[in-house]
Amino acid sequence: MRFLLLTLLIFVFPSFAVLTFKSNHAKELKLLRSFDINPSFLSDAQLNRITEQKRARYKNKYFFKTMNDAYIFIPLVKKIISDADVPSEILYLAMAESNFSTRAYSKKKASGMWQFMPYTGRIYGLKIDDYVDERRDLVKSTEAAVRYLSYLHKKFGKWYLAALAYNCGEGRLRKAIRRAGTDDLEVLLDSKQKYIPRESRRYIRKIIALALIGYDEAYMIENECDYLLNRGNAYSLSTVQVPAGESLNHVAKLISMPVNDLKKLNRHLKYDFVPPYGDEYAIYIPYVKLSEFRTKYKPAALQTMYLVHTVTSGDNLSYLGKKYGIPYGRIKDFNHLRKDSLSLKQKLIIPVSKTYKPKKMKYTVKSGDSLDSISKLFKLSIADLKKINRLRSDMIRIGDTLSVR
Repeated sequence: MRFLLLTLLIFVFPSFAVLTFKSNHAKELKLLRSFDINPSFLSDAQLNRITEQKRARYKNKYFFKTMNDAYIFIPLVKKIISDADVPSEILYLAMAESNFSTRAYSKKKASGMWQFMPYTGRIYGLKIDDYVDERRDLVKSTEAAVRYLSYLHKKFGKWYLAALAYNCGEGRLRKAIRRAGTDDLEVLLDSKQKYIPRESRRYIRKIIALALIGYDEAYMIENECDYLLNRGNAYSLSTVQVPAGESLNHVAKLISMPVNDLKKLNRHLKYDFVPPYGDEYAIYIPYVKLSEFRTKYKPAALQTMYLVHTVTSGDNLSYLGKKYGIPYGRIKDFNHLRKDSLSLKQKLIIPVSKTYKPKKMKYTVKSGDSLDSISKLFKLSIADLKKINRLRSDMIRIGDTLSVR
């Protein structure tokens, strides 16, 4: 029906088609300027080919499903980007990376909506441990991506270069610019010279192509998704703090929300409970549920906390039962184990009393050790390891005793 109406408008009022074209063209030019790209790039043959491919592929399927799934958090993501003085069009970089999926995971171990590698994620303050992977955190990962892209922009001076460096790495892009003798986009995208990898040449075009589709009002109206053009704050998220160990099931029941919907907003939690460490932890709920949360939420009187134990050499159920002060049968039942044998690196959920306090563990520095190797061994961040031991520098000596828990 909408398509019919649009068709009638175009034939009965030809000026409507002209206005639509002018409006879209102005937006297309604005898009290119936001990435510091020359307007002539609109005539790039490969860009146009990718755009048409995406139109055909996403029509009534991927594009709009993706936008629908992300509808609730897009306003918040856009606000974070805007507050950081980064072009709003950078939003389409996330779509090119992951289709706005917070649980996206690549063969190279990149994760989350912004596809951070573990090392880069940690550099930009994202916690990755047995309980959380904040690369999947809607807010924290966006804040980290904005900081990283801002750094790259400061380094290279243009937003299209920042996007390319985000994809192929600073070193490779710097080398490509040296080889090409220029940072001009059309030169860097030369398919014969191959200054940058094929994936990166397609990557920048994919970002622009997705944005062009998103800017095409007629296309959006034709597919009955014109409401996506006006994504306001009405369907945004709120951040709320809950105490350590809190269960998503408990929160979901109190705010009358399906627990699976709440889990989708909190993909950074590896289990359906927040980490047991610290005093409290942030989770996300729909803004429309905030008032209900404030009225009804009271922390549950938790009698049980849940710890994640990674099986190492020498572990067995009997030993783990003694270590955590619970019958080993409870560990077996809770983890639905059919037999007593365990596998190295197997993850077990250990239900312990809230009063449980782990014994302090010490580690003696050996030859070849570094804070990096020790932190990885005991699943701590370098910052936490230094904080626990009140270290002012990264310098450690053979024979030093460090607290590792």
